Amino acid sequence: MSTELKKSQLESQILEDIETADHPSQFELGSDYAVLILRLPEVGEEGLSIVSHAFVVKEGACYRFDRNLKELARTGSLKDLHDYLDEKTDRLLKAIQRYHYEIENLEESLYDGSLPKDFMQRWITYKKDVSLIHRLMFHATLAFELFIRYQKKHADFDQLEYADLMEHMGRIRDLSKSAMEKLDNLYDFYRAKVDERMNRNMYWLTIISAIFLPLTLVTGFFGMNTGGLPYTDDPHGTFKVVILSLVLEALFLIPFFIMNSQKTKKFKLRFKRER
Repeated sequence: MSTELKKSQLESQILEDIETADHPSQFELGSDYAVLILRLPEVGEEGLSIVSHAFVVKEGACYRFDRNLKELARTGSLKDLHDYLDEKTDRLLKAIQRYHYEIENLEESLYDGSLPKDFMQRWITYKKDVSLIHRLMFHATLAFELFIRYQKKHADFDQLEYADLMEHMGRIRDLSKSAMEKLDNLYDFYRAKVDERMNRNMYWLTIISAIFLPLTLVTGFFGMNTGGLPYTDDPHGTFKVVILSLVLEALFLIPFFIMNSQKTKKFKLRFKRER
């Protein structure tokens, strides 16, 4: 029969680790007890937060450090500890699945040809959250694996239940990594779409500039306040200048369209060969 565990019975270094709210996930051994610190992400109504859980296991009895009371509160047996962590991981597993669903919706919007105005804001939020979840779960699974290896020697330790809990934690870690990779690919696709739209806009701006370039040249030339300009005294001077402008436009635009038509034909031929 185990007695109640007090903070005064813990080594000072271990007690300091337990009381530190931002201590990373870690498994430690005391004189006659084991300490498991899990820094886990939690998704609530206000977004993603980080909560540090500290547990002390002695003679099969489990204690959780209450950060509000600053005391160790007995939670029961190893089975109770499993149930407590299982509830946390189930919630987190559902949360990371929601992240995947939202990322897939964002991906579908890009594949449909639309660029959401809030894409970068949403992308940064998802990237920050899933990166944090992956980082926290990576360290948490390492500490929890050491805890399971140590507790295997106890008769009341249910290896099957804890192995299932370990599998859930590993799945959360892997799903968050998968979400990170999907977000990276999504960003590359988004940048390609943005660059394509920008290139298309620059293409049309170039055509517009090309159309007005000969006109600007002719207007600037005949608009000079100097003597000896051609067609100054010619009654049909304006008509001749218009004809000259059209000829210059044709000389400039015809080669331009011929070069683009050749590129279009080459692209179509290559596309047919690939098919």
